[in-house]
Amino acid sequence: MKVTIISIPVLDQEKALQFYIEKLGFIKEKDMPLEGGNRWITLVSKDAQDGPEILLEPAPLHFEPSEVYQDALITAGIPWTQFDVEDVVELGCGTGKNKAWLYTKAEKIIGLDFSQEMLNKAKEK
Repeated sequence: MKVTIISIPVLDQEKALQFYIEKLGFIKEKDMPLEGGNRWITLVSKDAQDGPEILLEPAPLHFEPSEVYQDALITAGIPWTQFDVEDVVELGCGTGKNKAWLYTKAEKIIGLDFSQEMLNKAKEK
């Protein structure tokens, strides 16, 4: 089995696209228009361009179970998605509750989150 696409739900595709390209160094692989103003956007790692694509999947904003689930994750400080990389980068680091465990795995840890409130809480730890 070979994983080819990893889907990450995002609330704002353009904001997520800029984050993954500018902050994390990913490369845009595909960008095709879909219904409702959404897009099929995939990215690849600049170091593994033939590896799996990350799909910035538009979160269904008007589907209440999805909205409740996403809000609950944010409130609990639980990341939507994490990656295993050589340098530890925790995407969606939330309040930093995994920080102590991550330090057992690497010396350098970078926590990233769209929520400034969550980042502020993580810095306090």
